[in-house]
Amino acid sequence: MLISSLRTTIFCGCRSAGKGFQYSTRSPLRKWLLKRGHSTVTVEGGTSTSAAASVPNAASNRIVGRWLLGCSGLVVGAIVLGGVTRLTESGLSMVDWHLVREMKPPQSEAEWEAEFSKYQQFPEFKILNHNMTLPEFKFIFYMEWGHRMWGRLVGLAYILPTIYFWKKGYFTRSMKGKVLGLCGFVFFQGLLGWYMVKSGLEEKPESHDIPRVSQYRLSAHLGSALLLYCASMWTGLTLLLPAHRMAETKKLMQLRRFAKGTGGLVFLTALSGAFVAGLDAGLVYNSFPKMADRWIPDDLLAFSPTLKNFFENPTTVQFDHRILGITSLTAITGLYLFSRRMMLPKRAKIAISLLAAMAYTQVALGIATLLLYVPTPLAATHQSGSVALLSLAIWVLAELRRMPK
Repeated sequence: MLISSLRTTIFCGCRSAGKGFQYSTRSPLRKWLLKRGHSTVTVEGGTSTSAAASVPNAASNRIVGRWLLGCSGLVVGAIVLGGVTRLTESGLSMVDWHLVREMKPPQSEAEWEAEFSKYQQFPEFKILNHNMTLPEFKFIFYMEWGHRMWGRLVGLAYILPTIYFWKKGYFTRSMKGKVLGLCGFVFFQGLLGWYMVKSGLEEKPESHDIPRVSQYRLSAHLGSALLLYCASMWTGLTLLLPAHRMAETKKLMQLRRFAKGTGGLVFLTALSGAFVAGLDAGLVYNSFPKMADRWIPDDLLAFSPTLKNFFENPTTVQFDHRILGITSLTAITGLYLFSRRMMLPKRAKIAISLLAAMAYTQVALGIATLLLYVPTPLAATHQSGSVALLSLAIWVLAELRRMPK
């Protein structure tokens, strides 16, 4: 009798628990969780099962954000290494391009001789480096090879985690589009790099200049790398840094517009540096603030038509870079002073202060590089400084962004 009563009690309790669970799955909290996409539990016929796939949440957003910041760091490494490759005139040492075959550099002496023989058939050796020895060739070859291998590392760092995170369900619909765009841009960047190198390998009988890559293609290559970097860093920061709750006042909107304009100016100044590098324009007027004792040099508009001077005249290109650098410094100083009159979150104040400090450092590096006739270590530091300045501008914009609706 006691056993029969106990059995009846357990059965009734189980039925009550089942009904309670069914009711709980229809509760307002349950509906809210399903709407927000933070739950993977499904209910059918009063039973529950865990879905195999995960969904984006705060933890997965942090993982994706850190991954994108790591990728942006690798892009910085590629930009700096590319700048050093350009400064050491190593970019034309590898005269062909193979995705897999060139990953292994020459091993034996015979292989090195064969590679050197290929290089000797192109204009840079014939005109500029005809006295180069094999050990000297090995140095410039390894510089270019290292840059290309770093580019492949960047590609793997984007593509492999994208596949993993996609399968794990870490991406929202909008994030899927963003990461696919980033991966496609990495592939485009590799093709653009080879397109740039090809311009320096072509025979140009009508030209009396030393062999070099096209400054237009060099600027496109650097510009696309900077865009990839900016997009990766912005997306990573917006996933990791919560937006501040700030009253949408008129001053805040003005500050936000001011910061966007300043960021665009910093980007344009960095891009103009590619034309300076491509034309060796840092070697034409090595004085500051004047250019050969004149504020405006005589040959500023020497080429015809006039528009050609802004992209092909080394004097004009250096003059433009000076003006853009000083304008950027003035704008950042104004942004800093304007922000001091406002109540901003602590992180935003720190970002703006660091941006101002880096701007003055970058201008000092640029002047020193010019006066010392572009020594490779200082010029590489100046180029790295441009990326650091751009990074801080992106951080400022991330701190000042609107709250998502």
